[in-house]
Amino acid sequence: MQGYLGIELGSTRIKAVLIDESFLAVATGGYEWENILEDGFWTYSMDDVWQGLRACYGELAENYENKFGEKLTKPDAIGISAMMHGYLPFDKGGKQLAAFRTWRNTTTEESAVKLSELFSFNIPQRWSIAHIYQAILNGESHIGEIDFFTTLAGYVHWKLTGEKVLGIGDASGMFPIDSGINDYHAGMMEFFDELAVGSELGRPLKEILPKVLNAGENAGCLTEEGASLLDPSGNLKSGIPLCPPEGDAGTGMVATNSVAELTGNISSGTSVFAMIVLEKALSKYYPEIDMVTTPAGKPVAMVHCNNFTSDIDAWVRLLRETVRTFGAEIDKDEFYETLYKKAMEGDPSCGGLTSYNYFAGEPITGTDEGRPLFVRMPGSSFTLANFFRTLVFSAMGTLKLGMDMLTEYEKVEIKSLIGHGGFFRTKVIPQKLMAAALGVPVTVMGSEGEGGAWGIALLAAYMADNTSGQKLGEFLSERVFGENAGFTVEPDPADVQGFTEFMKMYKAGLEAEKAAIKGLK
Repeated sequence: MQGYLGIELGSTRIKAVLIDESFLAVATGGYEWENILEDGFWTYSMDDVWQGLRACYGELAENYENKFGEKLTKPDAIGISAMMHGYLPFDKGGKQLAAFRTWRNTTTEESAVKLSELFSFNIPQRWSIAHIYQAILNGESHIGEIDFFTTLAGYVHWKLTGEKVLGIGDASGMFPIDSGINDYHAGMMEFFDELAVGSELGRPLKEILPKVLNAGENAGCLTEEGASLLDPSGNLKSGIPLCPPEGDAGTGMVATNSVAELTGNISSGTSVFAMIVLEKALSKYYPEIDMVTTPAGKPVAMVHCNNFTSDIDAWVRLLRETVRTFGAEIDKDEFYETLYKKAMEGDPSCGGLTSYNYFAGEPITGTDEGRPLFVRMPGSSFTLANFFRTLVFSAMGTLKLGMDMLTEYEKVEIKSLIGHGGFFRTKVIPQKLMAAALGVPVTVMGSEGEGGAWGIALLAAYMADNTSGQKLGEFLSERVFGENAGFTVEPDPADVQGFTEFMKMYKAGLEAEKAAIKGLK
């Protein structure tokens, strides 16, 4: 067997998963990396991209050979996924014109506001169109040289296949999509072209955006150059078909079987976002809510927060260092699990503690930079249990503010959510705390450890093996997930009330976070 290969470039880890015809993971590989703040932008170098991809694929190929006694030479299909949004511009010769600007940047407020007003459609700061227009407003010299710009997934796919294409879910984070035609919104594109008249851009927007493809379409084949980029050993052969490259939001929906109307999921890692597949468009646009699509083009309301586990992870590293200072060594997963259990011993409302996990800016609360901050009152109950519970609740605070827009103003009924991503690797307790924060049941399917890499492998399989022409939702429900209903945790009323009380202090203390951003440079 060879199987279907999915690779996802996440914010802290590149993950590769090979699945068999039963859609089960049979080999994996990984590579840890971190973004850096350079010249005012959060970025990754393209050298790091390829170093990470080679290391990740190499580990998977080695695991495959050890397991099956043969070299991995020709998977049946490949899919590439990565962090959505951001900005990667290139000239006619393929030269990169500016450092990769990731989703984490909050440097495009002027552009995002102007475009949102022009389109009557929310354009978040991290969207690709906001980045390119901000570069125009800034008068950046490279604008006149742009021949093509794309996302990270689109870039890697292009280098592997020569095709300048993008899956519709990832494309919906570059520019608004018209779900009636499953392509970029033509009217908004005309508005942008009129807005850009007189700038150095000099070309219609459609000519420099990647072509939009839907789930199930063929997106090209691995070239000899692409095969050697991914596998310098020469074992990987050219000619392998690739599915449309997708963003991490789309692969998260696939990995949680959340592509049908009124289904929803929470993707949790360095950032966190909740996505609800809608029956109809929202009544108006909200700066707190993105409108994107599923990989099949259905409209999705997304509440995206730039910060989630980074602050928790930083405190855990500090606490582990403290333990090591006394000569003890505890397994990382065990350390997390113990602290999560400890959090359940804390006061439901965290005993008068609060914190802000802002490593980067958070547009939902109007902050354009990050200052991680922990705050307590003189009379607060400052215990380890309350402290760690506060870190977890604060990570959910911004998400809660955004979700309230959907439920209170748009009356969107959220019956349950499926959780995936690194946060849910610890069993039960993260589900319990997330259920308390959002007031809905939270389900984990058991595939959360593989996450988006598994999701894009499923999309590769859907493209290559869907001989019956099933819709994506049917393919997932009938062939992939079947009777797997996952494990569901209902919200505990005491925890729900505790989180409600916590949010009062969280909201009141936002001015302290803003003052820290203003005062600490």
